[in-house]
Amino acid sequence: MKAKLRKLETILEKLPMSALAFSGGADSSFLLAMMKKTSPYPVTAFTINSHFVPDEEIDSARRFAQKTGVNHVCLDIDVFKNQNIILNSEERCYFCKKHIFSIIKDAAEERGITSLMHGVNLDDLNDFRPGLKAADELGFQTPLVHAGLTKKDIREYSRQMGLETWNKPSESCLATRIAYDEEITVQKLEIAGRAEKLLKDLKFTNVRVRCLGRTARIEVAQEQIKRFMDDNMRRQISQQFAGLGFKNTSVDIDGY
Repeated sequence: MKAKLRKLETILEKLPMSALAFSGGADSSFLLAMMKKTSPYPVTAFTINSHFVPDEEIDSARRFAQKTGVNHVCLDIDVFKNQNIILNSEERCYFCKKHIFSIIKDAAEERGITSLMHGVNLDDLNDFRPGLKAADELGFQTPLVHAGLTKKDIREYSRQMGLETWNKPSESCLATRIAYDEEITVQKLEIAGRAEKLLKDLKFTNVRVRCLGRTARIEVAQEQIKRFMDDNMRRQISQQFAGLGFKNTSVDIDGY
């Protein structure tokens, strides 16, 4: 692991003034902290504020960037102006990343920044992530991948560095809660967000609420599934989800 960390430092040391597409998750927070520690130039973090991102995630990213001592720019973006995104095909992530990363790139270049990065790790390459292609096309670099860092490595290094994000649950944009080929609307995103907040308030973690029409399929950490079997918990969640408009509520027994 020490060799991987040194390789990352070597990569970052050689970069000119740089910017990071910063979500505030464990990966991008670790990379931002390393950029601040290693780079001889000012570091800028760009965070996207859209209907796809819960407000609490924006606030969390803002606090971390401020604490780290980097320049932080929050860009308000209306994803609903891009039909390729809201029609929600299997390539939605490609169109979305192309849209928002183009805006980040323009904003960075206005500030004289040409070195752009995002916090993809080695494990991410094994998932279906069409957005990676868009980021690559726009010239965003992946220093965590080039250093050979996995999610486990990043969490351990973050813990050693005292970063509060070391054990932060993985998050993804709210658009992933809507089934492919079902048009994305503000109302659907808001319902998904409210449903997940209800579960988080009940101390569930790694929460996802997949919205399949009027059916909600809940995913949580596998070790927490048994909590749903408690009659009072099950009844409470069912009633609250019905209040959001869901006719049926189910739990994925494989967990998230």
